[in-house]
Amino acid sequence: MHLRVGQAIFAIFVAASLATQAPAQSDASLERVLTEMDTAAKDFHSLQAAFVWDQYTKVVKDTDTSKGSVYFQREGNGIKMSADITDPSPKTVLFADGEVKMFEPKIDRVTLYKTGKNRAEVESFLVLGFGGRGHDLRKSYDVKYLGKETLDGIETEQLELVPKSDKARNQFSQILLWIDGKTGVSIQQKLLQPSGDYRLAKYSKILINQKLPDGVFKLKTTPKTTYLSPQS
Repeated sequence: MHLRVGQAIFAIFVAASLATQAPAQSDASLERVLTEMDTAAKDFHSLQAAFVWDQYTKVVKDTDTSKGSVYFQREGNGIKMSADITDPSPKTVLFADGEVKMFEPKIDRVTLYKTGKNRAEVESFLVLGFGGRGHDLRKSYDVKYLGKETLDGIETEQLELVPKSDKARNQFSQILLWIDGKTGVSIQQKLLQPSGDYRLAKYSKILINQKLPDGVFKLKTTPKTTYLSPQS
């Protein structure tokens, strides 16, 4: 009887010890991942990858999938991004010099959005897991380490980001990043909206700091291309 009581008390102490150790271990893991991202950001110049973007709409329980290639290039403190969507319909989205341009070749039209005072916010969003410093995430998000997960044979570290500002939370209530421990960049992202909608982005064939194809940051417009600026 005394032995069983002793074993029970020992079990309680072990459980309590593990409970107090878990947050410390999680904090240490988070610090390690953020440092890995800092190291990757230090030498980051460019990246190209294939992507699959799944946009889920909760109301109709439907998922729209886009496929293509994405390119990033850092110039000084700024960054350029181009997403060349090939499926289901050709489209190019280009971010450069504080402007977002969307070119739809089928209707030969460019739609222009100026980011204005939101430029820094847009750029910080673009580099989530792609050349951005890990510790900088804490300026805009509450960051939590969720553990390891293997995706397509790659061991990743999962981070949860919750925006600190009400404005940002109205857009995305939660962001999940899967960081490749070897490269310090994200191979998967999930951006959840308050409505329950979300976008799941998966990246593969990632090439870091290699020469990008010529012309990836130029839209292939024609003399007949029309231009639209909803903000004007």
